Amino acid sequence: MQSIINKAEILTEALPYIKKFSGITVVIKYGGAALVNEKIKDTVVKDIALMKFVGFRPVLVHGGGKDINKALERVGIEPNFKDGLRVTDEPTMDVVQQVLAGKLNKNLTSDLCLQGIKAVGLCGKDAAFMKVEKIMPNGNDIGLVGKVTDVDTSLINTLLDNDFVPVISSIGVDENGNSYNVNADYAAVAVAGALNAEKLVFITDVAGILEDVNDPNSVISTIKVNEVKSLIDDGTINGGMIPKVECCIAGVEAGVNSVHILDGRIAHCLILEIFTNKGIGTLIEQ
Repeated sequence: MQSIINKAEILTEALPYIKKFSGITVVIKYGGAALVNEKIKDTVVKDIALMKFVGFRPVLVHGGGKDINKALERVGIEPNFKDGLRVTDEPTMDVVQQVLAGKLNKNLTSDLCLQGIKAVGLCGKDAAFMKVEKIMPNGNDIGLVGKVTDVDTSLINTLLDNDFVPVISSIGVDENGNSYNVNADYAAVAVAGALNAEKLVFITDVAGILEDVNDPNSVISTIKVNEVKSLIDDGTINGGMIPKVECCIAGVEAGVNSVHILDGRIAHCLILEIFTNKGIGTLIEQ
């Protein structure tokens, strides 16, 4: 009987958050370990379905680096990176598009549909809604890699208004119709900013921002943008964590009210963060 009562208490704890956030647009960037691990993937999909059923307007943006690497290796192309970005020549771009806009996007869309919600898979080439321009980091030509310059939200809003969940792969299009590989984190920032989303959630492979990098239990639950910048300056946030939090800052500066970093290795990370008093990750706000 006590276990049943505990379940009821969990549901009642979620009630004020359901009331508060019902009707809001939430952009979820999904990738990394949570996308590869099938058990965790199943819980993320169910979390998104639950959010939809209780009144959220979720938009899913995904990457898929590990799957792209495997697909490249199968066709004899060695994955190549420069300054953390995938060098993307035309043969590589063909594989990237096949994996992201094809296999991964359609599998995620199907998984969501199996939970009883209506989902539609998209990439930036659909209605040319995600415009990009070529980037040359540090003057280096790394091929068909772009940054988002404009997001036309009419297609996404049409889907949201008609009870669909958009599932967006991080492929953009230039003014000549060419496909470009886009960093999924910054694609999510661009989409969230254009939609004036209430929340942007990054499902990652880290617990959140740590007060002490040697203590995984020292997750900072809530932090302001200026405090994040101070932690970068004093070295508390360092190494590979810097680009993650810089992307979060970009989300807030794009107009998103709150940005969350969640550990995608934890089952039901979305529900635990958004529908419980304590949460499990880090919330960054202005």
